[in-house]
Amino acid sequence: MDELLNEFKSRMHIFHSSEDESLKEILNKSFVAIKSTCGVFDLDENMIGRELVLERSRYVYNEQLQFFHENFSTLITDFGLQNQVYEGDAFGTDEIQE
Repeated sequence: MDELLNEFKSRMHIFHSSEDESLKEILNKSFVAIKSTCGVFDLDENMIGRELVLERSRYVYNEQLQFFHENFSTLITDFGLQNQVYEGDAFGTDEIQE
């Protein structure tokens, strides 16, 4: 989680550590929210899932969460299908896994 925290802080241009605990909580809740919608995934290996966690966290941090699902609905849907139906295969695979 520390690597994700550092990535988020860099992206958001946060250079202090006074908010670290709050940011970790935001990142963790975003990870749980994306997992509940799209299925279980590894933050270190799945870059699309990681990006969704970072973006949702950005919206939470800026108090704009109500716009996240609207703005990312296509990516959330695609990632959820890829992650759950196609079990993590690359986008565009035509075979459904059993």
